[in-house]
This record gives sequence, C-alpha cells and structure tokens, in this order.
Amino acid sequence: FFFAMEEKFEGKTLGSLLHCLNVMAAGKMAGFDLLTASCGEVPLTERTIGDHTMNGKEEQTVEMRQTVTVTDNRTGTSFELPILDGTQGQSVIDITQLHSKSGLFTYDPGFTCTASCKSSITFIDGDKGILQHRGYDVTYLVDHCDYMDVSYLLLHGELPVSGQRKQFIKNVRAHTTLNEQVRRFLEGYTPTAHPMAIMLGTVGALAAFYDSKWTTAEQRDLAAHRLIAKIPTVAAWAFKYSRGEPFVYPQNNLSYAENFLHMLFSSPCEPYRVDPVLAKAMDVILIIHADHEQNMSTSTVRTAGSSLANPFACIASGIASLWGPAHGGANEAVILMLEEIGSAENIPKYIAKAKDHDDPFRLMGFGHRVYKNFDPRAKVMQALCHKILRHTGIQDPLLNLAMALEKVALEDEYFVKRKLYPNVDFYSGLVFRALGFPTSMFTVLFTVGRIAGWVAQWKEMMQDPKHRIVRPRQLYVGKTSRDDDANCAEGLETRC
Repeated sequence: FFFAMEEKFEGKTLGSLLHCLNVMAAGKMAGFDLLTASCGEVPLTERTIGDHTMNGKEEQTVEMRQTVTVTDNRTGTSFELPILDGTQGQSVIDITQLHSKSGLFTYDPGFTCTASCKSSITFIDGDKGILQHRGYDVTYLVDHCDYMDVSYLLLHGELPVSGQRKQFIKNVRAHTTLNEQVRRFLEGYTPTAHPMAIMLGTVGALAAFYDSKWTTAEQRDLAAHRLIAKIPTVAAWAFKYSRGEPFVYPQNNLSYAENFLHMLFSSPCEPYRVDPVLAKAMDVILIIHADHEQNMSTSTVRTAGSSLANPFACIASGIASLWGPAHGGANEAVILMLEEIGSAENIPKYIAKAKDHDDPFRLMGFGHRVYKNFDPRAKVMQALCHKILRHTGIQDPLLNLAMALEKVALEDEYFVKRKLYPNVDFYSGLVFRALGFPTSMFTVLFTVGRIAGWVAQWKEMMQDPKHRIVRPRQLYVGKTSRDDDANCAEGLETRC
C-alpha cells in the first residue's frame, strides 16, 4: 500500500500521510477518489489515526479544506471544487469553474441536485417536514400574522412593526384598481375561457401599462406593491367574467383577504358582509401558498427576470408554469381523482391501479419532490377544511372519501416505504370547494397567494450584484455534422 502511495506522497511528512490515512479511515470523503484527495502539510502532534490520539495530545478537530476533489478517470486529471455552506440545510458544490477546469458540464434533468441561486427567503427541510420564511415556521405565521405581515416579511426580511405595517398596507392599497382599458381587454375573452388563461393574458398585458424602470430599490418596491395589489383584482374579475356577473371594484377599507372575498362574491345589487371566519380562512390559504423556495413557477419567474424583463411579464411566466397539473393545478387534479373514485368501496381498486406502473392512473395529492415527511402545509389545510365545513354546515361527501383514502394510503406498505404522504394539494381543493369555488378557480387562488413570494424572489434576484442571465447547457444526442456525407449533395438534389 505504501509503495503504491509513494508517488502521491513524495516529499510529504509522516504527519501529512497519517492525516490522509485518518481521513480515509473516517470516511470523510466517501464517494470520491480518495487517492486524489488533497492532504495539506500538518504537524504530526496535531493529528489522529481513527480513534488513536498521537503523542498523547488531546484530540483536535481536523480542519479540512472546503473543497471536493474530482478525478476524470479517462485522463487521470484531478481538480478541486469549492464546497459552500448555507446557514442551515445541505452544503453545495460550487461548479461555476467546472467547465474551465475540466471542459465538462453537469447533467441534471429537472435540476433535482442543483442549487440555482443563493436565497435568504424560504428554507425547507423535506426530511423533517420544515417550512420557514425568513426563519419563522409557517405554522407560527399562520397563528400570529396575516398575509400583509407575511408579504412584508418576504420582501424585507423582518416582520413589520406598527408604523411599517401601516405604511406598507397604504402603499399596497394605492394600487388595487385596474386601468379601465384592462377591463375592456378582459371582456375580449370568450366567456368559456379558463380563469387561468385570463390571469395569464391579463397580467402579461399589464406590462403595457407599467413599462417603467425597475433598476433602483424604490422602483422595485413600487413594482412589488403594484403586483401584490392588482393580482387579487384580476383574479376576482376573471372569476366574475366566467360566471357572467358584473365586476366588483376593490374596497380599500377592508383587509386584503376581506377585499378579495368581497370582489369575488358580492353583487352591486345588494350589500354584502364578509364572513370573518371565511376571511380568516382565506388569509390562512394565502399565507400557506405565499412562497415555497425554488419551485417550478418561482424558478420560472427568476429565469424570466434574469433577462431583465418587465416584472409583470415575469409574473405572467410564473402563472403559465403554475397552471400545469403537475404544479399548481394538482389541487384541481385531486378533486377530479376523488370524483373518479366515487366512493370508499372503490378505494382498494384505485390503490391497486396506482401501484401498477402500466396503469396511467396516479394518486394525486400524495408525495412531494421535496418533502419526504408530512407536508406541514397539509396539516394546516386539513384542520382548516374541518373548521370551514363545521362553520358552513356543508356536507361534502368528497371529504369523507378523502379521509378514507388518506387512511388506507398511510397504512399501505407501498406508500409508506416510498414516503408518499398527503401534500398541501390533497386538502386545499376540498377547502376551496367549501368556500364556494369551482375547480377552475383553484389554481387562481394559488396564484393570489404565491404573488408575494414571486415578487420577493424576483426582487432578491434583481438586487444580487452577481446575478446573471440563465443559460442552461445540454447533452446533445442528435445527428453529427453531415458536411462530409458523400451522398449529401446528391440527396439534396433529389429532394429539390
């Protein structure tokens, strides 16, 4: 073994060699080529081998370099990449210099192992079921804050004090109305248009009205206030238009959640009192959906924003991404699934279908790309669902079916082994139904809640001095150059 290591450790002291043996014994660099690990010059008396302390000195922690050594086994070339640590969560390998050092790119479809940015907004520990915004657990925010507090927190990093809260609410309320031309634009949609299609087109069209600069902090704050203020109005008008009902204008004397419900369900023909229990429920829904780290739609907003596009256009791109049934449309898919199952007697049949890889049926609302434990938002939505149904007196047979399905799935070894727990979408659709929304509005409600997170993530990216336009690479698997094909010219002549 020592002869085999002779070339690697030529000129090193015994202390260095023992240090490297200790690293290998402790398994500190498992998964990498240990013989190419970098081992610095260290004093003999400060190092240990396994559990043995050299020269009777008190055991000391070996200070390792924050790097990973990678070897290209085709050439034998080795190079180091830095390891970056956040304040909590997993460390990451900085691969920004990977291509310049190795001539290689990484291949990571779906970005399942790639950190695309640094962020201080939201932290998720999927193994422990933790979701925090700026260090606050989401359940704490649900219990002690409203959506305006959480929006301010996401944008500015701290919960607002009294004066800050009052000024923030004033700033948002100043922009709740839409230009009357937007109303005429919206009325151009076919009456059967999906509300998300109306949201997507109308929010994108707002870029025509607010095509101002957003290079300074003040300009970015103004864009954030406008977006947070106007999204509920667009959402409520999309809902009204789909029902053939007259539009209702914002009431700035109401809270954010109350105003939203008022625009959704009131009529110009008679007074409307917002139920405070339902208003609180809507506030909880918005908080639960406010932000969720670098998910699909948030990454889309950041990607569009990296080109310095208009913020309304960036948010429109996020809406398009959120619309997909694999993302924000999953809660609608849960309801459709429950309706397809029909009754508790059919659950075993559909459980078997879900396990069959050759069957297209999938159990919607179970499992999550990030959470390998119970989704903390799902617990909140489950409790909220029961509270709303008790308050309204609604008897929803789908709720009983959902509870029965959840019980069977959580006791089935197939789902337990794969950690397929109910996620937030499993119960949110039932909550939305209890509030009186059709399934076509479910993702719209998700959009209204997520707007604070989107603008906070966009703002964070814009103020990062190191932000760059997003430009992924690819692994090309198509045809190679045909220039030297002897039959190329003849073939072209024949086709022409």
